[in-house]
Amino acid sequence: MSERLADVSPAAVSLPLPRSRQRRATGPFRAVLVALAAVIPLIIVAVLLFLVVYAWPAIKFNGLGFLLTKTWDLGNLYADPVEKRGVLAPIGATYGCLVFVAGTLASSFIALLVAVPVSLGISIFLAEGVLPAFKTPFAIVVEMLAVVPSVVYGLWGIIVLVPIVAHYIAPGLAAVLGFIPFFRAGGGTGFGLLASSLVLALMVIPVITITVYDSMTRIPKEAKEAAYALGTTKFEMVFFTMLPMVRPAIIGAVILGLGRALGETMAVLMVSGGALNYMPTTLMTPISTMASFIVSQLDSAEQDESGLAVQSLAEIAIVLFVITVFVNMVARLLVRRGSGAHG
Repeated sequence: MSERLADVSPAAVSLPLPRSRQRRATGPFRAVLVALAAVIPLIIVAVLLFLVVYAWPAIKFNGLGFLLTKTWDLGNLYADPVEKRGVLAPIGATYGCLVFVAGTLASSFIALLVAVPVSLGISIFLAEGVLPAFKTPFAIVVEMLAVVPSVVYGLWGIIVLVPIVAHYIAPGLAAVLGFIPFFRAGGGTGFGLLASSLVLALMVIPVITITVYDSMTRIPKEAKEAAYALGTTKFEMVFFTMLPMVRPAIIGAVILGLGRALGETMAVLMVSGGALNYMPTTLMTPISTMASFIVSQLDSAEQDESGLAVQSLAEIAIVLFVITVFVNMVARLLVRRGSGAHG
């Protein structure tokens, strides 16, 4: 024993560093990490401050009525602007975003109603229903759907989806659910709320599917075997063991999909019908979302010499920003509650 102790050199014995030296050693590293972590919040705050400062004349001009008004009218762009409420504005100009908020929320909500069950079904199929050799190829195919440019989805929507909606889906829904006013309208041109929602659902499905599938693959095998040992069927094991274990991941995936749907621009712009100044009252009503309306109206708004039209578009961007942040805050609360309930 003494010989073994003699063979151990003092340099080989690692003693803990004093706290002061530990702080000096980790201080710069921690500062770098804090600085990197602060970049994204600072960028978000900077973008919001820029939008508020830029849109401030529009905020003063529109007031709280901006959120409750359905009318968007650029006014007389050929006459000289007049001062109103301390801001130069075109004669007859009225700006309201209620229609676009309604279009955004309605299309996103219907898209999630379609996408969530389909995504959960695909996730369960990939996790438990397909042979191990085919899991990776199927997962790659689903992931590829997430990287398809939105303009491609929009073009597909115009050529393929809109005619199907006009001639088959909308008349079928009207025939079956026509007693509900929301489904009573016929096919029309096919452009509108339903086409926008279905395109959004197709874009959201891969986001939700891959997130839930990844969580399902991390479920311990012992948990599944324990469920089988209790005599459960595969259906019962999936719905009463696996899904409760990945509940926080499902909530997070749905919110990720909602964020994608809220901010989508080009695909919705191409199939929504570009409604202006009226609310979506049926499933086939043409709509405009906040993001798509900003893009579609930017060129016209730039013709306003007072700049108030573009500033009002920036105010719409602020509303969309606030809605997105609120959705993410609610998502975090739901995920924490789901994690606590699971624990």
